[in-house]
Amino acid sequence: MKKLLFISLLISSFIFAKSGSEIYKQYQCIGCHGKHGEKRAIGRSAIIAKQNPSKTIKQLKAYKKGTLDLHGMGALMKKKVANLTDNEIKAVAKYISHL
Repeated sequence: MKKLLFISLLISSFIFAKSGSEIYKQYQCIGCHGKHGEKRAIGRSAIIAKQNPSKTIKQLKAYKKGTLDLHGMGALMKKKVANLTDNEIKAVAKYISHL
């Protein structure tokens, strides 16, 4: 019974997991970084398109903790990523790397 419950929970987590593109849209990354990650956010940030996923993960986790303030964007980014889970951070990082 426990095995069945575990398998059900595992399957449902995959079914309800958001894709990187959904997260990118939901968290309005497009507004600052552009549809394809081609813009410098508020004219200050680096272009994120094709950025290495491990770099993006590291940056997003640091923004979430409040320990990163690249280009003066720390407070804004902290608010934007505050509710992202580690899996969502990984998904959006992978998505950004393919933009």
